[in-house]
Parts: sequence; C-alpha cells; structure tokens
Amino acid sequence: MFLGEYRHTIDDKGRMIVPAKFREPLGPSFVVTRGLDHCLFVYPKAEWDKLEGQLKELPFTKKDARAFTRFFFSGAAECELDKQGRINVPNHLREYAKLEKECVVIGVSSRVEVWSKSLWEDYVSDSEDSFAEIAENLVDFDL
Repeated sequence: MFLGEYRHTIDDKGRMIVPAKFREPLGPSFVVTRGLDHCLFVYPKAEWDKLEGQLKELPFTKKDARAFTRFFFSGAAECELDKQGRINVPNHLREYAKLEKECVVIGVSSRVEVWSKSLWEDYVSDSEDSFAEIAENLVDFDL
C-alpha cells in the first residue's frame, strides 16, 4: 500500500526521484500514465495488469469506454528506476501534468500519483472545504 506525501523536484531532463518508501513496492519497472485531474498515475506491474483486465471488459461499442481506454493507454509508459532512484518522466506526461520543477508525489493505496506542486496545492485548497461533504455522500463510508 502506498501512503504519504513527498516533495521532490524534476530536472531539465525530466528525471525525478521516486520516494524511497515507494521504490520496493513499485518494483524494478512500473507503468506511468495520464491520471485524472492532470496528475500522473503510477502503477506497479501487478496493479497495472489488474487494471488492464478491467478495462478490457468495457464494451468497445460505448463511446466513453473507447475514449477512456485510448486516453489511459496511449499515455502509458513503462519506467525503470536508475541507480539514484530516479525515473525519466516522458515529455508528453510532463506536459500533461504541467510538471516543471517542483512536484508532489503521493501514495494513494494501490497507486502513486505525481502532481505539479501548484496543481496539488490548488486541489487540496479546493477540496478541504468539501471533504466532509464528499465523505458524507459516499455510500457505506463510515469512519
């Protein structure tokens, strides 16, 4: 399980340090793709395989299913850690997530998300006020 929030930088070549706590669970290679809300989703191979199986079950005759699977798979890239614990984030993914210098890497249960610092701060600020309402609206969510 991935937990926590970490602040890192991405260099001019697109290299970003993966938090040490995430390296072993991600494994030697993993998949990075476009996520929702203009962040990147990072999946260990086993989670990616499960997700791929679920998406294959979507009916290709449905326009939304085709659009989502295209968006998700066309942006995907297999990444590997270098000896310094960094990955090279492909340019098209850096552009999508607006990653320039400062970024935030968060653990979200079965995946990791990578956000630009400014987008993450905006998201948290916008969500803080509605967090209780969101939790209240979720079915069978009892803390």
